[in-house]
Amino acid sequence: MSEQTLPDLADIFFSFIKDNPKYINQIKRMIPYGTKSFIVEFPELYLYNEHLALQIVNDPQTILPILGKNILEQIEELEPKLFEQTNQQFQKTINRVNVRIINLPNNIELRKIRSDHENKLIQIEGIIVRATPVKQKLLKAVFKHQYIDCKQEFEWPQDDEMGNVYDVPSSCPVCGKSGKFRLIEEKSKFMDWQRVIIQEKPEELPSGQMPRQLEVTLEDDLVDSVRPGDRVKIVGIVKTKIEQAKRGALPVFDNYIEANSIEISQKALEEVILSEDDEKKIKELAKDPWIIDIIIKSIAPSIYDRTAIKEAVALALFGGVSKVSPDGTRIRGDIHVLIIGDPGQAKSQILQFASRVAPRAVYTTGKGASAAGLTATVIKDKETGEYMLEAGALVLADGGIAVIDEIDKMNEHDRVSIHEAMEQQTVSITKAGIVAKLNARTTVIAAGNPKFGRYITERGLSDNINLSPSILSRFDLIFILIDIPGNSDDAMATHILNTHGGDLKTDRIISADLLKKYITYARKNVTPTLTEDAKKILHDFFVEMRKKSTESSDSPIIITPRQLEALIRISEAYARMRLSGKVEVQDAERAINIMRLFMESVSLDAESGKVDADVVLTGKPKSTRDKMQRIIEIIDTLALHNECARDKDIIKEAEGVGIDKATVEKLLYQMGKQGLVIESKPNCYKKV
Repeated sequence: MSEQTLPDLADIFFSFIKDNPKYINQIKRMIPYGTKSFIVEFPELYLYNEHLALQIVNDPQTILPILGKNILEQIEELEPKLFEQTNQQFQKTINRVNVRIINLPNNIELRKIRSDHENKLIQIEGIIVRATPVKQKLLKAVFKHQYIDCKQEFEWPQDDEMGNVYDVPSSCPVCGKSGKFRLIEEKSKFMDWQRVIIQEKPEELPSGQMPRQLEVTLEDDLVDSVRPGDRVKIVGIVKTKIEQAKRGALPVFDNYIEANSIEISQKALEEVILSEDDEKKIKELAKDPWIIDIIIKSIAPSIYDRTAIKEAVALALFGGVSKVSPDGTRIRGDIHVLIIGDPGQAKSQILQFASRVAPRAVYTTGKGASAAGLTATVIKDKETGEYMLEAGALVLADGGIAVIDEIDKMNEHDRVSIHEAMEQQTVSITKAGIVAKLNARTTVIAAGNPKFGRYITERGLSDNINLSPSILSRFDLIFILIDIPGNSDDAMATHILNTHGGDLKTDRIISADLLKKYITYARKNVTPTLTEDAKKILHDFFVEMRKKSTESSDSPIIITPRQLEALIRISEAYARMRLSGKVEVQDAERAINIMRLFMESVSLDAESGKVDADVVLTGKPKSTRDKMQRIIEIIDTLALHNECARDKDIIKEAEGVGIDKATVEKLLYQMGKQGLVIESKPNCYKKV
């Protein structure tokens, strides 16, 4: 492009601004606030002048600085006195205006950026996974010539794009002689500079591919505008920098983006685009009185039966409504679901289906997940040696679901790291001097196998599952899948054979694509509130269950306030399935039914046959706690006359109060691990 055409383009741009009141108002707002960015909608500019818009895309490095200078002149022209006054007040804040282009028509995939895009303006989308601290980039250096006969100061512009080194003159422009030149930092001009790494979105990743990453540099008022875990749309110029090449080898260059504008995706459901036709279909579906059952049936339709599990997964996909109390406490709306079952019960397939239909999802397995990979970590930059914050799976799934298969195979230390994310919905990290808190507003759907391969019904939950009570208590719904041969085997075999033969009946089943859009629409537009009738039903159920815990001294606690909060979330999820803004009686009743199912299958004390909330919350039902207390009393009594109580004597005394030998031995071992008793001599115990 010739130099002669640049003033013409600047005039066209000035006319574009003058003809649009929105942009005139934006300029007027820039003066009092000292704003450096002037936002321009690309589609509006393209409709006004196609030639100017295309020139900005094809040669942004030349045109954008000229347009910025043009706006600066217009600011002075519009309000000369206010401009001067503002500059004095803000110490020359408005000495540079950045023209920022947003909403380019096409997104370029990170993995499809090629040499053809070099030095052009493009738009990309992804997740910020790393960010460096803010640094200062040298824009204009002031040097002092150290030659004894000169000692002159002069400005020297910098061309280095990456801000790592500065350009030193070979000779003095004043006297023409060479020599040493000293940088006078206090007179030089600097600009804020930051480097971030953007990564492809997990849900858009091609199957079997590693996610691609790209470096993005942020300058001036764009620094610190994003943090790890943010989903962003970036418009920027594709540039190249040389790799560390071996001596004598042909140099290879890396692409990076110099950001022109950044838009943060504030809503978690913007990835799925809904057309008017889609919305019409969704509203039509919601009119069906059996819509909840149709949705449940549409979850992994190739899997036979498993209705309760599918219902729990559907509830997790729709979720409840998150709330913020007046004191600032956030109450989560996400419903966490855990499925524990025998091998071959299609747990993984149900989880895979959930990750496909969720508007935003991250899928991982216990074997391939670490604490750092799930939450966040601090890594060392290879180039600079400085530490950077990197977001993990739960942060990347913010606003969506995190699917964790084979959670029982995770290291116990790694599993502890997700406690905060599940309840407080944040991830805190304090490492290498970096103290940060990232959002992890994520629904967790997890699955695992029983400790002994198959679930043993005679044993309690804690004996069957290789998970601590602290993580079990954070799940709203836990379901156990037991493989029992029976009358349904014939129907199951027929279903599996029909599925493999392509004869699966799909009547009254919502397709995966439409279900994804239905979930997106419901989560985006429907925020149900409890009706008085629904409140009364949940209130009466909670109070009635609590009353049963006071019937006798040996009655366990059946339900806790945590389960009541779960009931509210589940009721809201049912209302969302119906696209209803009100939680009705039917929603509350369904929530109570599925909660009863969960409590009777998981919270049942295998010994007493009673429902006990502590089976999940503490891992020890009341009957076990009472026995442990009785054994400690026996040890206390026997140890009064001796240094310690021998195991034979403990067993004899315990059998007298109805505790058998096997139970005593098991409880002594457990109490020893917990530090309640110690074995001071071989087979001789005393209380700690």
